[in-house]
Amino acid sequence: MADGTVDILKDARAKAYATPLDQLNPAQPELFQANAMWPIFERLRKEDPVHFTAESEYGPYWSITKYNDIMAVDTNHQVFSSEPGITIADQDGEEGPLPMFIAMDPPKHDVQRKTVSPAVSPMNLAILEPLIRERAAKILDSLPIGEEFDWVDKVSMELTAMTLATLFDMPQEDRRKLTYWSDVVTAVPGHGLIDTLEEKMQIFIEYHGYFTELWNQRVNAEPAGDLISMLAHGPETRNMTPREYFGNIVLLTVGGNDTTRNTITGSLYALNQNPDQYAKLRANPELIPSMVSETIRWQTPLAHMRRRATQDFEMGGKTIKKGDKVVMWYVSGNRDDEVIHNPDSYIIDRERPRQHISFGFGIHRCVGNRLAELQLKIIWEEIMKRFPDIQVVEEPKRVFSTFVKGYESMKVVIPSRL
Repeated sequence: MADGTVDILKDARAKAYATPLDQLNPAQPELFQANAMWPIFERLRKEDPVHFTAESEYGPYWSITKYNDIMAVDTNHQVFSSEPGITIADQDGEEGPLPMFIAMDPPKHDVQRKTVSPAVSPMNLAILEPLIRERAAKILDSLPIGEEFDWVDKVSMELTAMTLATLFDMPQEDRRKLTYWSDVVTAVPGHGLIDTLEEKMQIFIEYHGYFTELWNQRVNAEPAGDLISMLAHGPETRNMTPREYFGNIVLLTVGGNDTTRNTITGSLYALNQNPDQYAKLRANPELIPSMVSETIRWQTPLAHMRRRATQDFEMGGKTIKKGDKVVMWYVSGNRDDEVIHNPDSYIIDRERPRQHISFGFGIHRCVGNRLAELQLKIIWEEIMKRFPDIQVVEEPKRVFSTFVKGYESMKVVIPSRL
């Protein structure tokens, strides 16, 4: 870890404990970008696990920071509604948030989710597996040896964009549009990718237009197994409004892209930060599935989900009022030492590596979680066949976001090939 990073973390810890408890606000994207939000969550778990922040750039909100409390909120959709949105930021735009099934409650949520879930069924994953493996092999075989390159761009983005383009059955040459659009969806104006909200809306018009064209093609063709065709022909989704269709496309793009891509990067970063674990993996590649689950916990690629209280509700000795914004910090729940042993350590042969809440829980559990695990498993199986070592050469550049816990770039070197 670079000295500068150690200093940032020391400062963050001092500040987190010096700030009056009632003024603690974990929703600061600059802290996430610096990977310096951990002390705030540590303090909240210890001292105020159901915590109210009265003032923030996102308005007043509750932070739920402990594993079991998050599970209680996530599984109680009667009291904690997903409508109208799933992130702490209220969605911008004149018409309010885009409708999408993750931001809906039953019964509408259930029927829309059911329409697309066959795309990631075990049977379909078995069909996809050889294709993902072939692509992973090609990506890895094209990497330079002994030269610095950006792992995020060359590997993480490539594999996930290829897989997502296949699920949408869109041309592979357009796959990086998915990466770009996904980044625009979660981007904060003025922090690199886009400068203004107007620019974001302009890009959305192009994004919407592209997928409207795909819908028109599929709705006039025989039903097929891709996500667009499923939505266009599903009895519960074929009469969706254009906004609702686009909302679900946005959800599938971000869900199918950000999480897997950031965990692919996170796995290599974590193994470099923990050389003993990397050595363990090299000695025993059968630990790959366990390492994948541990990385998904350790990385927590989506830091939070938000709910809205539909009624007054007592929790942790506090009264959450009807209409209040409630944020489940998965990133904190995954570091709760009352549930997970030694949670700050990265341990690839944990006894229960799948005991994490990175995919959410209850009716909104990530529909594509098995596909994410499959892509990670395959890329690491193929890495182990080729490279004795991959070295991260500097601290990665992280995303400016309290929602996507990810990486913009990460410079690496592969010293040699097996």
